[in-house]
Amino acid sequence: MHIIAGDRRGAQLFAPKGMDTRPTQAKVKESLFNIIQAYVPDAEVLDLFAGSGNLALEALSRGASYAVMVDMDREANQCIRRNIEKLRYAECTKLLKADWKQAIVQMKADGRKFDLVFLDPPYRMTELNECCAALADAGLLAPDAMMVLEHRTGPFGMPDERFELIKERAYGDTEIHFYIYQA
Repeated sequence: MHIIAGDRRGAQLFAPKGMDTRPTQAKVKESLFNIIQAYVPDAEVLDLFAGSGNLALEALSRGASYAVMVDMDREANQCIRRNIEKLRYAECTKLLKADWKQAIVQMKADGRKFDLVFLDPPYRMTELNECCAALADAGLLAPDAMMVLEHRTGPFGMPDERFELIKERAYGDTEIHFYIYQA
């Protein structure tokens, strides 16, 4: 796993061992970033189920201004911290060891609004609509924020009417849905 493009292009990333974390494959990540490239420059990024930090770190390499990465797994957090240090992004990142609900409460207190949000939870979690609604209800989304939802092929809990589906892609057993938040 490595950074594909931008100022840290080619940098190898650490990833947690085992099957609990499922890093986005390089070809999927490249396709994903081709679709969202207009949303990345100067974006405030949230990676709510960060795993290794792969997606948020790719966004920073491509010109995002700040990223918050959240994961409740201890080993995942250690890998994210190592990746942040290796890529020298400590000044423009925040790492939270929390579940997604706790993280939303903490981030609301910070007052940030995110332009680009990655939701790539463990495949056993299918209710992404709850995450999207909670982020919107907490006031954490900038107007026209891009939401990238990655999940196993099949039902996933579609976000409510505040989120407009603009694209969807399938890659083997993985689907990615791209939504724009209608504030």
